[in-house]
Parts: sequence; C-alpha cells; structure tokens
Amino acid sequence: MLQTPESRGLPVPQAEGEKDGGHDGETRARTASQERPKEELGAGREEGAAEPALTRKGARALAAKALARRRACRRLNRTVAELVQFLLVKDKKKSPITRSEMVKYVIGDLKALFPDIIARAAEHLRYVFGFELKQFDRKHHTYILINKLKPLEEEEEEEDLGGDGPRLGLLMMILGLIYMRGNRAREAQVWEMLHRLGMQPAKYHFLFGYPKRLIMEDFVQQRYLSYRRVPHTSPPEYEFSWGPRSNLEISKMKVLGFVAKLHKKEPQHWPVQYRHPPLVRVGEKLASGVPVGMSYCPES
Repeated sequence: MLQTPESRGLPVPQAEGEKDGGHDGETRARTASQERPKEELGAGREEGAAEPALTRKGARALAAKALARRRACRRLNRTVAELVQFLLVKDKKKSPITRSEMVKYVIGDLKALFPDIIARAAEHLRYVFGFELKQFDRKHHTYILINKLKPLEEEEEEEDLGGDGPRLGLLMMILGLIYMRGNRAREAQVWEMLHRLGMQPAKYHFLFGYPKRLIMEDFVQQRYLSYRRVPHTSPPEYEFSWGPRSNLEISKMKVLGFVAKLHKKEPQHWPVQYRHPPLVRVGEKLASGVPVGMSYCPES
C-alpha cells in the first residue's frame, strides 16, 4: 500500500492575505500613530483659537477698569483742590468751617470719602500754604485754619488779625483781663476796662470803630473769644473766656508778658499765673485733628 508522506518538515503554505497581514498591521499602526498627533494637534489648535478672543475680552475689561480708576482719581484730586480754595476763602473772614458746609458746597456725593479728602486737603494746606487745619469742635465737626508760618504771637505789634495793630492790642488786653481773673471775665468787667481806656462800647472810636461790635462780631465770631451766659443768674449775666482760636494761636505766657509790659512789671509779679503754665499752647490740639495716613491717588 502506498503511504501518505508525512508533512512534518514541510512549511504549511499561508494565504496571501495572511502572509502580508503582519506588514499591513504594522503599517496601519504606524499610520495611526502618525495621524493621532495630528488630530490632537488639530484639537489643540481649535482650543487655542478661542484664547485670543478671551484675551481681547479680558484686556478690554482691564482697560475699562483702569480708565474708570483714572477718572475717579482725577475727580478726587479736583475735589481736594476745590476744597483747599474753599477753606482759604473762608479763612479770610476768620470764620469757622463746618463739615456740612464742605459737603454742601464742595464734596457733594463724595461725602463717603470725606476723611480721605479732608486729610489730603490738610496736607496740601500745610506744605503749600503753611496753614494747619484744626478740628476744635468734634461734636459739630467744626474746623479752623491756623497760620503756622507766622503765628499770631510772633507777629509785630503793629500787625494783627486784619493788618490793624490796635485791634491786636485790644484783643490782647481782653485776653489778659480774662487770664488774670481766672480764665473768666464778666461782660460788665470787659466794658469797664473799655471805659478806663476812654472808649464807650456802643460809641464810634477812631481806631476801633464800634468797640462792642468789634468784640461781638469779630473776636467772638472768629473764635478768639467765647461768650456765654453765666448759669443760674437772674437777670441773666454773660461772661467772656478764651476762644479756641486764641488757645491755638496765642500762648498765655505771651499774654502775661503783654500785661506785665503794660504795668511796667516782670511776669513773675503774678506768681499764680507765672508758675502754672497753660495746658494748651501754640500748635497744640484742642480736639482730635484731621485723619492721617491718607491714601494716594495718582494724577494719571
């Protein structure tokens, strides 16, 4: 019988497709791997394409914020400059300035920024004009300007509140009377002193005009003197005392020296006044001053 030959050592023929399948698989793998980065790169480009739009939008928002900030700063700086001019004009009359006036005529709807505005105005007044802004009535938010370049007590006797030497002399005499009488002087005592000086309170004087009007309308309203009713008096009596502006601008030792010169004596002649220096001297605050540590707002 014929035997079928064994096929142990013979290679088994493969289909043509199977033969080349390995190469095709490798090729497809390489192609896929080459194409995948392109797809991913394309996706990245699509994502990146949205970035310029977002950047432009953010830049516009930042620019708008910067513009609004510059406008706010310019308005704040303009308000500070206007407040400085307002305070200087008010000081010509030596009349106190209230917070309500500043808000009404200058600050307006920026009143929430009042502490910052008045602090910056005070700095400007101090360094440019030599004035110091003082708050002497915390309850009513009242301020006055003090000339720090030429304090009243250092001026020559021929100069005074309005450039009129005799008025300063009269004020110093009244302040001296008040100081020597224990920091209070009845209205009748002041008029009596005027009589001794040859003046009638309600009669025109060639140097002072009408003395009573000068005292009540100038010295009192400008806060060089305080005028109030004496409690528990009937009929009512009134008295004078040093006003806040005098306490800030004029030292009591200066007034004592003035009185001593009038009497041709030394200040030590009045030991009580001489040995007890005043609690408030020139340049000191009667009440808390304006806020410090103001924020800076550039001009640009």
